[in-house]
Amino acid sequence: MCNLSSLFCYHTIMKLVAQNRKAYHDYSIEETFEAGIQLLGTEVKSLRDGKANLKDSYVLIKDTELFLFNCHISPYTHGNMMNHEPLRTRKLLMHRKEIERLKGKAQLKGYTLIPLKIYFKGPFAKVEVGFGKGKREYEKRETIKEREAKREIERAVRSRNKG
Repeated sequence: MCNLSSLFCYHTIMKLVAQNRKAYHDYSIEETFEAGIQLLGTEVKSLRDGKANLKDSYVLIKDTELFLFNCHISPYTHGNMMNHEPLRTRKLLMHRKEIERLKGKAQLKGYTLIPLKIYFKGPFAKVEVGFGKGKREYEKRETIKEREAKREIERAVRSRNKG
């Protein structure tokens, strides 16, 4: 383990910027991957302020590159006329072998790549990409029922332990 005074100890500090909660409701996530994201200077500053939204965003593989579409990063408040465009397409950075593996899996019927989180790992912005399959309406209802049943059981256990 590295100590805090080390300059090369980036992997211990993580700051969550944005999370796509709806993705877990609409998709059954089977695998997750970490990818870097290619950003402009004002985008990094805006992310540090927590001004990002992953709603309705998705990841596509073009040739041997990953791209993030529809991710809204608000313009930097103190930026000038050279500020970035909020909904521009951003390139995701992964090793070529990982992208090839993803490409093979993504060609299977019904599987998609969904951005789940944007966070800072040390000084670097990262995106957690989930590989999942879309849920049908009845599967969503089943998930909600299971979650409510777990909460009910936890409440019953807590009330029994108190009294």
